[in-house]
Amino acid sequence: MPRELITKNAINHERVTIVNEQNECIGESTRSEMRKQGLCHRAVYVFVFNPLGQLFVQKRTPTKDVYPGFYDLAAGGVVQAGEDYEQAAYRELAEEMGITGVPLQSYFHFYFQESELRVWGKVYICEYDGPFTLEVDEVENIVQLWPEDVLRSPHSLQFTPDSLIALQRLWPKLAIAV
Repeated sequence: MPRELITKNAINHERVTIVNEQNECIGESTRSEMRKQGLCHRAVYVFVFNPLGQLFVQKRTPTKDVYPGFYDLAAGGVVQAGEDYEQAAYRELAEEMGITGVPLQSYFHFYFQESELRVWGKVYICEYDGPFTLEVDEVENIVQLWPEDVLRSPHSLQFTPDSLIALQRLWPKLAIAV
């Protein structure tokens, strides 16, 4: 069986945390069932900045199950069953970009809903300047963008709407902290 099919099959069968609209854990499901039924779940969003303050933005592969080919402003993904948000953030950062051993700063939770996608997200940031090891099934490449430019022109590229909303909420908090 080709690597791509094995990877997709494993991802579709991974168990994920299911929550209600108050972000209370109510069970678990496979990823594929969560997507089919539009179940509310948890996800992490890790904004990776270089020392100059530019954001590393991932171009998602065309095979992603949600927002294929879009630019994702944050590394991250679905919280697996048995994981907390922080564990998921470190796992996703390592899986997608090959980043390990960097401290994460936690910021806030937010609820996002669009069509059949309902998610409670938690936002983190970190500073990193490479090197990167990309997960080829998920990340096509990485570009560096100034957050101010993204927020000034949010339609300049096709950004994932959940990560754009997270950045819009995060940015004022970062400006105050500086």
